[in-house]
Amino acid sequence: METILAAEHRQSCHPLAEASQVAAVRRAAVNLCTQLGFDETAAGEVAIAVTEAATNILKHAGHGEILLRPLVRAGIHGLEILALDNGPGIANLHASMADGHSTAGSYGVGLGAMRRLATEFDIYSTAGRGTAVMMTLWPRPYTSMTPAEAARTAPSLHWGAVCLPMHGEHMSGDSWALAHDATSATVMVADGLGHGPLAAQASELAATTLARNPALPAGTLLEDMHAALRATRGAAAAVVRIDMLADTLTFAGVGNIAAHVFNGSERRQMVSHNGIVGSNVRKVQEFDASWTDASLLILHSDGINSRWNLPDYPGLAACHPALIAGVLYRDCSRGRDDVTVLAIRDRQGWQS
Repeated sequence: METILAAEHRQSCHPLAEASQVAAVRRAAVNLCTQLGFDETAAGEVAIAVTEAATNILKHAGHGEILLRPLVRAGIHGLEILALDNGPGIANLHASMADGHSTAGSYGVGLGAMRRLATEFDIYSTAGRGTAVMMTLWPRPYTSMTPAEAARTAPSLHWGAVCLPMHGEHMSGDSWALAHDATSATVMVADGLGHGPLAAQASELAATTLARNPALPAGTLLEDMHAALRATRGAAAAVVRIDMLADTLTFAGVGNIAAHVFNGSERRQMVSHNGIVGSNVRKVQEFDASWTDASLLILHSDGINSRWNLPDYPGLAACHPALIAGVLYRDCSRGRDDVTVLAIRDRQGWQS
């Protein structure tokens, strides 16, 4: 199983409200590329993509933010860019993707350039409700793969996450983990009690506990986390085990981690028991749901307002999970807590 830990793929948030911040987020992206081993050409493409995204936000929305997150696939490091704003949105998305189309007096090549540079690209925009753009960029060893090689290294799931600390903190007290192979996946979201480094210690220990043996049942993993976290503050945590051969999903949770499974128009909210993992767990219980190549799983901490409703965003459910996570973060973050949103779907459910 390939295992991905939030602590190894920390996301950074870069606000945009004035022109000087465009250069700041570009420098942050290029510095991250250097750390990830991008060559000069690939880093230059990232700089162009980030600049276009940031400039579009300022021109059309006035303010917004860009989230940067390192990725790894088949041992190769990449970069994910999420550009989010609450501006007027794009009335004609198809026309705006064409070079030469502009509503702000520019040359009108921003979205087209971003799409050409990105290995994966997706956009969600509705009039009056803002725009969200997702790009992943990978260096040449990955992008030069043959179709057969790319198919062998493609993940069995598409997924996306936003995991950020509350304002004023440098480290999120939330964490997440994902382990997957061709036929199964195990995913976890944990929210350490409080904020800052001690909360992060608890949530990240929950993640590394999963990483040690991710093939265990969801309930067993949660019990192992409870034992491992006894010396910490404790955390709310939820574990989901997906079996793609049996078309089933198993959930176990303690505390206020929300989990929703969407199968078409059907939405099922999974049930967590009260308690604190590492301190007070009265009951660990598993609940089952169906999982198909059209299913969508969304997990989030209580940094997200629970009153969101996916049908309020027509077409969003068909987007890349990173966009789903980004839009829910943008619109539903409470603003006074650490926040994590993790969205997962079968790789057949989205195409770039």
